[in-house]
Amino acid sequence: MRDLAELRRDIDEIDEQMIKLFERRMAISEEVAEYKVATGKRILDKERENVKLQAVKSMTHSDFNSHGAEELYKQIMAMSRKLQYQMMEKQAIGRLPFVMVDRLETDHVRVVYQGVEGAYSQQAMFEYFGENVNHFHVERWRDAMEAISEGMADYAVLPIENSTAGIVNDNYDLLEEFDNYIVGEQILTIQHALLGIQDSELSDIRTVYSHPQGLMQCAKYLDDNRQWQQISLQNTAVAAQKVAVDRDKSQAAIASVLAGKQHGLKVLRECINQSDQNSTRFLIVTNQRIFCRDAKKVSICFEVTHESGCLYNVLSHFIYNNLNMCRIESRPIVDRNWEYHFFVDFEGNLNDSAVKNALRGIREEALNLKILGNY
Repeated sequence: MRDLAELRRDIDEIDEQMIKLFERRMAISEEVAEYKVATGKRILDKERENVKLQAVKSMTHSDFNSHGAEELYKQIMAMSRKLQYQMMEKQAIGRLPFVMVDRLETDHVRVVYQGVEGAYSQQAMFEYFGENVNHFHVERWRDAMEAISEGMADYAVLPIENSTAGIVNDNYDLLEEFDNYIVGEQILTIQHALLGIQDSELSDIRTVYSHPQGLMQCAKYLDDNRQWQQISLQNTAVAAQKVAVDRDKSQAAIASVLAGKQHGLKVLRECINQSDQNSTRFLIVTNQRIFCRDAKKVSICFEVTHESGCLYNVLSHFIYNNLNMCRIESRPIVDRNWEYHFFVDFEGNLNDSAVKNALRGIREEALNLKILGNY
């Protein structure tokens, strides 16, 4: 049996030869990129890569080495493609269809939100645009997306995720469906209050209305008042509206203080949700392909083939370009069982070379790519 130190020396010698061959291979990849740029050929040649993988596998002498060689060459070819994408970017081939602005226009604009007056979406809108903004509300999130698509509003405010309840699935789907784009976000701390009519007291309450998540987020407080009947409605502001319209001393709503103010209700108890970390992230969406000079987050949506390693290959572009991915979500594709749209948020600006390189690689290797916004 040979000494471990001797074995390691042999490995070091082999690695030195492999690195020289790797660099030689990458130099040839640069020439390949120059040819493809000159002739307009795509970087990814799936058929050629599959033939190459079968060839290197056939050169091995065991099943284990065959699989290992396949994995190794997949990575080598991925590095070659990434080098070629970088070269294409340096030659400014194919610019992103987004216009950079110094700041968003927020004066003399019209904003739409979903819900009724007093909804948390309205509160998020006020925090982002100010309370004097020209605004209106619609019944559904889809209605809000249609309003900006058709030019009835300049911006829409849509909730996308809550820190305790998770993502708003429908709004992810709407972002993929409509040609509207994210230009900002507003994080709103959710503070539920118990609201009643002006002459009601806590001792009068028998029934509490709210959105199911509102009831859940105040479960500890409601458990201390188990004699109250809990009834779910479509949102917290509608609950406040119902209490105001019914004018029944025995009814209360769990909603925002703003909703109480809008509907002339009395705050019976403030801050009744058990978590003071409960917050909702709202998106500011428009129909213009614009982004601010100081934007720091990019959101994209893409689809990959239903094959082993395809999602990894796409995500590797973030790693290679040293981009920090903030979150990833998946949504099923309608009428295609077990296939998904992937939504990714990552740090960066559309003017950054690393972002351009990553997006170019993803666009080449995914079935499709949509840039949802930079904000």
